[in-house]
Amino acid sequence: MAATAAWARVRIAPRGRDGLPGLRVGLSLTLAWLGALVVLPLAALLARPWAEGVGSGLAAFGHMLHDGRMLAALRVSFVSALVAAAADLPPGVVIAWALARGDIPGRRVIDALIELPFALPTAVVGITMATLYGPHGWIGGPLARLGLKVAFTPAGIVVALMFVGLPFVVRTVAPVLRALPREAEEAARTLGATRAQVIARVIVPALYPALLTAFAMAFARGVGEYGSVIFIAGNQPYHTEIAPLLIVIRLQEYDTRGASLIGVVLVAVALASLGGIAWLRRRVARGGAGGGV
Repeated sequence: MAATAAWARVRIAPRGRDGLPGLRVGLSLTLAWLGALVVLPLAALLARPWAEGVGSGLAAFGHMLHDGRMLAALRVSFVSALVAAAADLPPGVVIAWALARGDIPGRRVIDALIELPFALPTAVVGITMATLYGPHGWIGGPLARLGLKVAFTPAGIVVALMFVGLPFVVRTVAPVLRALPREAEEAARTLGATRAQVIARVIVPALYPALLTAFAMAFARGVGEYGSVIFIAGNQPYHTEIAPLLIVIRLQEYDTRGASLIGVVLVAVALASLGGIAWLRRRVARGGAGGGV
């Protein structure tokens, strides 16, 4: 009886709809923390060009449209990130397949190496790339004898961005391959489909949403990449100068508005690409659900 009375006096914590105690408080704290870490800095960046008035901000944007160096840096960043993200898809899918479905020796080592671009400081990546692909490097030397130059060219930027973007492709595609049901593949083989036909008509269509997400993440990462690029790019204005580097240069010149304008463009393009890919994913998912397997 005493134990029953004591239990009756215990105050039950308020629960949310899913039965978690203190859900509303925890969610409120999480949203506040997210706002302080993400939303507030973005809002400050977006507001900086208009700090001296709307007219002044519009004039600054108009000046940016006629700044050849800034436009060239934006073009280098966007085109390089686009090419690198697209180039990461084939090897990323192959590695994801090997990790998810392959039975190869050293799979755990490969799985650990995929995390290396996440763990290494970007400056270390840049120095390593410049050493390997330089005129006297292990890779750059033989290429130079063939008349091919990678370091200090746009190709070097793409190589660096491929290195930092590859894990996004592998880590996005591999879980989907693991979760992909084998019944459709077995049914296709039963109906006489070859292995290539099964991959092209069954597996690849099921991977479309994951591939779109992987591409968007690699592209968004590449647009804002700085440390791994500046050592191998050469940083020549109008040729290999990237937008993040130009932001640093503008800040060193005490041109905070110019730096903010470049940052606004980078953020806008990254958000637009992520939003566009999310929209395409929904379209692909609805199409797949409507069309069946």
